[in-house]
Amino acid sequence: MLLVIDAGNTNIVFAVHDGEWRGIWRIATDDARTSDEYAVWMLALLTHSGLKPAQVSRAVIGTVVPAALYHLRRLCRDWFHVEPLIARATLDWGFQIKVDQPGEVGADRLLNCMAAHTKFGGPLVIVDFGTATTFDVVDGDGAYLGGVIAPGINLSIEALHRAAARLPRIGIGRPQSVIGRATVPAMQSGIYWGYIGLVEGLVARIQAEYGGPLKVIATGGLAPLFAEGTMVIERIEPDLTLDGLRMLADRNPAPTLSKDRQRILDSEL
Repeated sequence: MLLVIDAGNTNIVFAVHDGEWRGIWRIATDDARTSDEYAVWMLALLTHSGLKPAQVSRAVIGTVVPAALYHLRRLCRDWFHVEPLIARATLDWGFQIKVDQPGEVGADRLLNCMAAHTKFGGPLVIVDFGTATTFDVVDGDGAYLGGVIAPGINLSIEALHRAAARLPRIGIGRPQSVIGRATVPAMQSGIYWGYIGLVEGLVARIQAEYGGPLKVIATGGLAPLFAEGTMVIERIEPDLTLDGLRMLADRNPAPTLSKDRQRILDSEL
């Protein structure tokens, strides 16, 4: 069974796959959380799902939070007795990364591209409504061409509230009209329809620069809400990053524990 860990800026997603997804769980990202704390939470969820830690034979981690990697790696080593594969640009992705600095590309963006191209072919654009709103472009052969990074929706809401003393913190929703007749509806309209305009405008410019149509795939927790407001988004894939991690683990050999650590584990049996 494969343990998949997707560590984002807002949440860390843990999942297990054994021919199908046996469980998917989320916890808030916290740099100070230790491997033991992760383990207490994770083991309880596995037990609740009728699974055992010994069933985990491989692990893969994708993270855009370097500070979280140490404890997540320790979790895999100390509690599941496996050395995790870490998603990096230097691995075998099965496609070219055609950017100036491949090592600077977030693992989540490459993972989304791998999963989307495997599922839908190309060329395509993946729009990820995460902590940042990203647009990633893949050509017909699956090569990663680069993309766009914009502020995320929740970041924009928080910035608006903090920078303007009289503007309240608001929730995200789809207003029925663009013209708001009070402060909160006006803010909601600016966020929702503003981001719809952002998506439609950037997709149009990307397609014009690429020189042809591209399929548009959306992922991230807010993707369904924003897909309601535009015809540009063709498909919603909520687990795209997890699928990419699973595919990456299948393409690359599983790392092995160091001899010293394996000796310690053997002595405990």
